[in-house]
Amino acid sequence: MSAFGAKEVWLALAILCLSTAAHAGVTLRIGNGNEPETLDPQRASGVSTLNIIRDLFEGLTSLSPDGKVVAGAADSWSKSDDGLVWTFHLRDDARWSNGDALTPEDFVAGLRRTVDPATGSGFAGMLGIIVNASAITAGKQPPEQLGVVAVDARTLQIRLVSPAPFLPGLLSHPASFPVHRASLKSFGRDFARPGRLISNGAYRLTEWTVQSRVVLDRNPCYWNTAHSAIDTVIYYPTEDLNSELKRYRAGELDVTSAVPTSQTPWIREHLGSELHLATYLGSYFYGFNLTRPPFKDQPKLRRALSMAVDRQIIVDKVLHGLARPAYGWIPPGIEHYEPQQPLWAKQTRDEQVAAARRLYSEAGYSAAHPLRVEIRYNTQDDNKRIAVVIAAMWKQTLGVDVRLVNEEWKVFLQNRRLKRVTEAFRSSWIGDYDDAGAFAEILRSTHGRNDSGYASASYDALLDKAAGEIDPKQRQADLEAAERLTLEDAPILPIYYYVSKHLVKPEVEGWQDNILDYHYAKDLRLRVR
Repeated sequence: MSAFGAKEVWLALAILCLSTAAHAGVTLRIGNGNEPETLDPQRASGVSTLNIIRDLFEGLTSLSPDGKVVAGAADSWSKSDDGLVWTFHLRDDARWSNGDALTPEDFVAGLRRTVDPATGSGFAGMLGIIVNASAITAGKQPPEQLGVVAVDARTLQIRLVSPAPFLPGLLSHPASFPVHRASLKSFGRDFARPGRLISNGAYRLTEWTVQSRVVLDRNPCYWNTAHSAIDTVIYYPTEDLNSELKRYRAGELDVTSAVPTSQTPWIREHLGSELHLATYLGSYFYGFNLTRPPFKDQPKLRRALSMAVDRQIIVDKVLHGLARPAYGWIPPGIEHYEPQQPLWAKQTRDEQVAAARRLYSEAGYSAAHPLRVEIRYNTQDDNKRIAVVIAAMWKQTLGVDVRLVNEEWKVFLQNRRLKRVTEAFRSSWIGDYDDAGAFAEILRSTHGRNDSGYASASYDALLDKAAGEIDPKQRQADLEAAERLTLEDAPILPIYYYVSKHLVKPEVEGWQDNILDYHYAKDLRLRVR
């Protein structure tokens, strides 16, 4: 009998994975915040959406339960001596959920699609370290010029414009995930729907009922499916954390997306052993729309509004201590970075108020001519409570007249990005990898998630300088200088740094708190109830 060739081996593997049924009965139920806007890795943006996509897809790298970079679809990689060329070797048994072989060309297609302006990815700027990525995003070069190439059937090479030691961590992000090219060709932007979506991660999509649930079943074609103990994962969207808590207490959820801060004292007393609080790589802030009045060309006004906010009251009284006051943009806990603060952060509250009133007056406003402004926020109790408190602080300290505008998540995101109607708006940023650049790049003038419209040549130049640095200490100094510049220009108003806060049933095993708050279902187990 003749030996199998490579084609026959792949066919045999495909038949085997498709004929392997997942063990039934082990279901994990997760509360997941906002309704996902899409399950397309290159177009997704919200935290709740990315949670699902990380279970459906896998990048070249992945993260361990404690947040460390580990091998993913690639089982090994190396870099050149100058740090500009990285080579990744795909696993021989990596496949799509329909049995197709996972190839380097699939990753090339996914990366090209992210930087292609026609895709509209909010994370295109994240890939600016790859050769020609920025020019492609700006429409100056075609996606085919991206510095990513399939060297052979199992090898991918990525060329960078500057050294990036954080690249392996970045490649665990959905913006770098592969795309099933045949599905994209057949269905276009509608490929990421039930019955169509082909994924390469530990799970596959079986149901998506809008405003009800997203159901994933174990993917028998996943290279490490034997490691998975959870057979079905059900994600439940909710914009009401009190309702989510009720479902958790009723035994309908195993994990919550967060906890309602107003219920924190009760939760600590009655569910304290199930409450997980941990340092989290995230900042909650208000953005100012710098492309139109009243905030365009008004840095003094923006600084006055920032100084008028008493962050400690918000953290203590509104959030019941489930956060840390933020005066800077980039949160603590990042390796090789020292968070920056404005000088006024160390002043007494009376001194801050006096300085805020002086700047407000210098910006042309007074009791006779008060600022009238809108604060927009997406539906969620804490967002509303914080908006009400900040509006009261602005009124009491400066005399500002505030109108609160509550919007459904998708409408809210669209209005922020278009910048036509927003003035002040609630926002947040969660680090996508453990590096200060994951935050610094968001305020770059060309970044797709720069919803304030901040455009500073000096700031961009500092980021460019940091990107070209081989010396980690000098890179850190450049990024810290960039943050100090934003604190002076005040395109945003930092409010607090997040802590992750989940309720997790005792039956859930394998849960580890980590700074990125990533928890793959494949790494969890569920004891029999």
